[in-house]
Amino acid sequence: MRLGVIGAGAWGTALAQVAAGGGDDVLIWAYEPEVVDAINAAHVNTPYLPEVPLSPGIRATGDLAALADREALLVVTPAQHLGRILATLDTDAPLILCAKGIEAGTRRLMSDVAAAARPGSPIAVLSGPTFAREVAAGLPTAVTLACADEALGQRLAHRLARPTFRPYFSDDVVGAEIGGAVKNVMAIACGVVEGAGLGQNARAALISRGFAEMTRFGLALGARAETLAGLSGLGDLVLTCSSASSRNFSLGMGLGQGKPATELLADRRTVAEGAFTAPVLVEAAREAGADMPIADAVADLLAGKADVRAVIDRLMSRPLKRE
Repeated sequence: MRLGVIGAGAWGTALAQVAAGGGDDVLIWAYEPEVVDAINAAHVNTPYLPEVPLSPGIRATGDLAALADREALLVVTPAQHLGRILATLDTDAPLILCAKGIEAGTRRLMSDVAAAARPGSPIAVLSGPTFAREVAAGLPTAVTLACADEALGQRLAHRLARPTFRPYFSDDVVGAEIGGAVKNVMAIACGVVEGAGLGQNARAALISRGFAEMTRFGLALGARAETLAGLSGLGDLVLTCSSASSRNFSLGMGLGQGKPATELLADRRTVAEGAFTAPVLVEAAREAGADMPIADAVADLLAGKADVRAVIDRLMSRPLKRE
C-alpha cells in the first residue's frame, strides 16, 4: 500500500519514517519550500525534526495534487486547517486522521470534518501517546488505529506496524478522537500546575479528574469507556500531562509562570492544539450536558478572563461530592 502524508511537521515526518520502514516509498507534502528541499536533498527535516536522519524512501513535495495517486493518506495537518486542505484534494483514498482537536465554529470532530470535505473517502483515526522524536528514532510506541470498517482498519494497522510501532485496532472512531482532543486541554492545565509550582499532588489530582472529564464528555457523545481508558485516551493523557516535551504542557507552564497567552502563542512555530480546542470543547461540553470544570478553567486562562490563582481557588472550592 503506497502511502502519502499530508503535513510535514514533526509528527507528520515521524509517521512518514514509520511508513517508509516497510520498504515502500512515502510521499510527504510540506507547506514550506525549505522543508521540501531539506527532506529531498539531505534526508532531514531541519525546521521540525532536526538531527533525525530520515529514510531515503521518503520524498517531499510542495504540490498537494501529487498525492492523488496514493492508496491511503495520513493527514497530519493542524486540526483547524484540516477541512480546507482536504477540500482541495482529488482522491477517494482512505484518510488516516492524525490531527487532534475539534473544529472551531462547527464543533465537529475531525472525522466529521473529513467526511464532509471528502465524502467518498473511508475514514480512520490514529491516536495515542506519541512524541514525534521518539517515534522517528524507533523507540517503542503503541497507538490506537480506529476505523468503522474493520477489514480496512486491519489492513491499515498491518501496513503501519513495525517492530517498534504497534497499532491496536478499534472501531470506536469517536472515542479515539475525543481522547486526543481533550488530553491537549488537560495537558495545558498540568503545565499550569508545573509552572505555578503547585506540586506533584496537584498534578496527579488534575490528571485523574481530567480523565473523569474526558470520560463524561466522551460517553455523552457516544464513545465507549474502554476506548477512553486505552491508549488514545488515558495513555495519551498521562504522556502529555507529564512532560515539557508536550507543546500543550509547555504552553501551560508559561501560563502558570504568569505569561500572557497571546505572547506564548505568538512565539510558537508549532501548534499547541489545546489552545484552539479549549473554548470549542467548553461549548461542546455544555451542549452535551457534560460538566468539565478543568476545561472551563483552561479556556478562561487562555482568554485572559481569570488568572492562575483565581482558577485554582475556583476549582478547589467547588462543592464536595461523591467521586
